[in-house]
Amino acid sequence: MPDFETPSRRGFLKGMNALAWAGALGTVPSTRALAAGFPERNLNIYVPTRAGGGADRNLRAFTGVWKKYLKVDSEAAFYPGAAGRVGYETYMGKAAADGYHLLFGNMGPEVLNWVVKKPTFPLDAYHYFLQVDADPSIVFTSTESKFKTIDDIVAEGRKRTLTVATSRLAHPASLGALVLAQKTGAKFNLIPLSGGRNTLAGVTTGETDFGVLPASSVISRSKLKIVMIFDDKNPLPKLMPDAVIANEQFKLGLPPLIGGARAFGIKSEVAEKFPDRYKFLTETGRKVFEDPDYKAAVIKSKAPWEFSVYGGPEACKKYVAYISEIGQQYKSLLTGKSKS
Repeated sequence: MPDFETPSRRGFLKGMNALAWAGALGTVPSTRALAAGFPERNLNIYVPTRAGGGADRNLRAFTGVWKKYLKVDSEAAFYPGAAGRVGYETYMGKAAADGYHLLFGNMGPEVLNWVVKKPTFPLDAYHYFLQVDADPSIVFTSTESKFKTIDDIVAEGRKRTLTVATSRLAHPASLGALVLAQKTGAKFNLIPLSGGRNTLAGVTTGETDFGVLPASSVISRSKLKIVMIFDDKNPLPKLMPDAVIANEQFKLGLPPLIGGARAFGIKSEVAEKFPDRYKFLTETGRKVFEDPDYKAAVIKSKAPWEFSVYGGPEACKKYVAYISEIGQQYKSLLTGKSKS
């Protein structure tokens, strides 16, 4: 895993996107001209999870096209551990605030993590500026499992405690499972398996009874079956024909739980110290979505193109506020503590 060195050591969604894009960029001269040659070297991307999961997949597809506009490559380093805290603490502790060092994470679980326990750094010391997808949370089983429907799962969960594979405890998909158990009287024991790849394996091998993840991580897996979606509709009924809508089936009263909202983050002082660099990153990131090569890259990665949703700084800010509010509402479930 690369260990990035700082210079001192070396010497609700599509609708918000147009507003975010216009507000972030405005009418100005060429961003390349303003950036004064930035970037002159590769970007370093800190990823707070294991390689091989949804974040890794999305990052590769995006940066593979982004380099056409940046004129440099991106080097990723993965920092799994403590539900993403290791990656964030590493980034905030050692990365230079120069525009060359970025985060790439999943806003939903990582923001929920701060709801459960605040980090050692101020929350406004970083922010997300470029969202690349909006991927709904789902419940899935193995095709070899005796559980063919979500009703089968709930019925069995009322008799015994079922094990649930999840990438992280503080995750929108995990929260959906906890609310489902609370509302139906089922008993679920969430098992965090550190990343999407391990979560998929846990369900496929029968290590756990079922799993919860963002849909794109499961949708193309022939040995897995999606049985429920935590959204207000099934966005891809042909690919998820057996997925019922959680609120319709069980009257959970949940808002849509976007389990995959992968986004680039940056130290907030970069926008103040280097507004030209910040603008260049934002503008070129937006261009990736307009490039047909990006759609081809997403499809090649086996992620549904329909989940590829651009979000600028304002859209990211709104999502963070939205998921934070949900987290506060259900904090007692995420922490396992009763409300006072």
